[in-house]
Amino acid sequence: MAHKYTNQLINETSPYLLQHAHNPIHWKPWNKKTLAEAKAQNKLIIISVGYAACHWCHVMEHESFEDSLVAQTMNSNYISVKVDREERPDIDQVYMNAVQLMTGRGGWPLNVIALPDGRPIWGGTYFKKEQWINALEQISKIFKESPKKLYQYADKLEQGIKSLDVVTLNKDEAIFENEFIDKTVKKWSRQFDIREGGMNRSPKFMMPNNYHFLLRYAYQNNDEKLQDYVNLTLTKMAYGGIFDQIGGGFSRYSIDSKWHVPHFEKMLYDNAQLVSLYSDAYVITKNKLYKDIVYETLEFVERELTDKEGAFYSSLDADSNNALGELEEGAFYVWTKEELKPLLGNDYNAFSDYYNINNYGFWERKNYVLIRKDSDEDIAEKHKLSNEELYKKLNEWKSLLFLEREKRNRPRLDDKILTSWNALMIKGYVDAYRVFEEPKFLASAIKNAEFILDKQLDTNGRLNHSYKEGKSTINGYLEDYATTIDAFITLYENTLEEKWLHTARDLTNYTFNHFFDDQNKMFYFTSNEDPSLVTRNIEYRDNVIPASNSIMAKNLFKLSHYFDNEAYLKTATTMLNNVKPEIESYPSSYSNWLDLMLNFTNKYYEVAIVGKDVIEKIKDLNKTYIPNKLIIGSQSENDLPLLKNKFVENKTYIYVCVNKSCKLPVTQVNDAIKQIKN
Repeated sequence: MAHKYTNQLINETSPYLLQHAHNPIHWKPWNKKTLAEAKAQNKLIIISVGYAACHWCHVMEHESFEDSLVAQTMNSNYISVKVDREERPDIDQVYMNAVQLMTGRGGWPLNVIALPDGRPIWGGTYFKKEQWINALEQISKIFKESPKKLYQYADKLEQGIKSLDVVTLNKDEAIFENEFIDKTVKKWSRQFDIREGGMNRSPKFMMPNNYHFLLRYAYQNNDEKLQDYVNLTLTKMAYGGIFDQIGGGFSRYSIDSKWHVPHFEKMLYDNAQLVSLYSDAYVITKNKLYKDIVYETLEFVERELTDKEGAFYSSLDADSNNALGELEEGAFYVWTKEELKPLLGNDYNAFSDYYNINNYGFWERKNYVLIRKDSDEDIAEKHKLSNEELYKKLNEWKSLLFLEREKRNRPRLDDKILTSWNALMIKGYVDAYRVFEEPKFLASAIKNAEFILDKQLDTNGRLNHSYKEGKSTINGYLEDYATTIDAFITLYENTLEEKWLHTARDLTNYTFNHFFDDQNKMFYFTSNEDPSLVTRNIEYRDNVIPASNSIMAKNLFKLSHYFDNEAYLKTATTMLNNVKPEIESYPSSYSNWLDLMLNFTNKYYEVAIVGKDVIEKIKDLNKTYIPNKLIIGSQSENDLPLLKNKFVENKTYIYVCVNKSCKLPVTQVNDAIKQIKN
């Protein structure tokens, strides 16, 4: 296909950057050469950040970046740089902080104008064409006539950016108490939506780590009211349009308060974490719905986000071409009555009750987003069906609609492979294996972990962040190390293959050498080997993905037990103490830190199992929800600190220990659980 325009992005591998490779704008990638060019020509820089699955990024591209008039303005006065935020989260964070300081809000697309030295002076998110041209012309005029004003503003803004995400060393004694957590959760609970689940606002993001912490906290405190709220949330999300009722997998968030209409992009990181969350919730509740969600989500991941090497792709777009060939949000996923009636025939009434082809499930125009409201039991009773008959019909309906949907134009796939998101998916698969004992789940996790070792880990111990078309690129960020260490520890606990545990320790030591700030005992997001940006951030507030520092602190806590390493434990303790003053004011941004705090405020059990039946004992133990434990084991004599001198020939003993002090060994898992519960 002949293209009228082609710019430098044509040489990139990022699907998002390639989407812009035929814009009339002279887009350039972020690199030393581009930044040097801006300085040499004394030109302002436009930094435009987005990602492949971003709906409003596509809208702005169509309205502005494909327009020749906009291109003329941008090409004449600016060096224009496109950035994939998923490839370069470090760049995204710096300029997102700047825009939030300037405007009080952020999001994507993120569009910033910077001085030739890269320091931001103006920015925002989505702009209409006229707004965008007007702003570009005004700022260009000021730069030509009064550049000093812009440099003065940049100086002030730079100081503001550098003052964000600053963590000071907390020199107060590290005291972690249940009373503090109780008070924090009580304050947080005022924001709960006790009718629809989630937070009492819209749009609604799933925030898996929030509910993972609340699930654990409610269970450990026998808080039935909180348990009900978490289960309400998990049920409503599973019933909602935010879950793809036909093909499995979750979209990123819902635009309404009842989890109904999503922004239809499906991200690997959401689905990975939700598999872990629903798996743990199943251990506690044995709710069949949760098991179905895990299996259907993993079927979706295997079918649509997994490559032949066992690696996982990043996302599916919100938009796809409708019947008229126009890009439309959700076109692949929505249904009309006119489509459904002939497909379902006599089953239409039961189907429309089940998935609410009525006012409750209506979205816009003639489109319905499938959403559940009633339980299987209620629907079966209403339509005089047995549970078995209903399940049979459900499977028939899903198969029928799935095949019909496959005839539509598919959403675009972002097929780059990110180490951090893959590690989250490894953990999701291992957690599902731990709960459901499905061998293929563990096989998928191991295949991906081997991929990371083989393709993303250098011989010098360094991880790379991205992989595409056989090329491993971009020096890894703290998130890559933190999530991979976590995934490898989880793999070790379920396989007892020590290479995962030792690799986790080696990666941890690498982060101390290249990311650690000795002043405040936290970890920078970027390596000391990376080119410097306007500022070097410390990511410590939990978001849709927990902060890399909170994951790292939990890793250090666990590894301190495995390797009897006091330095690891001291660092984890200091990190948690550093963020403690902020936790109470905004609990949802510190849920992973709160989860770590529970390890300090409750007994934390080291369960060491030694003998030939060790794997069977671990599987049996995992049938009970015990979040405040680690597992270590061996079939023979082993020199790891928690296993030393514990092997007895022809016996499999379970040792329940706290701080290396062990109770009398037992041979039955039930007896070990009693030692933990009493």
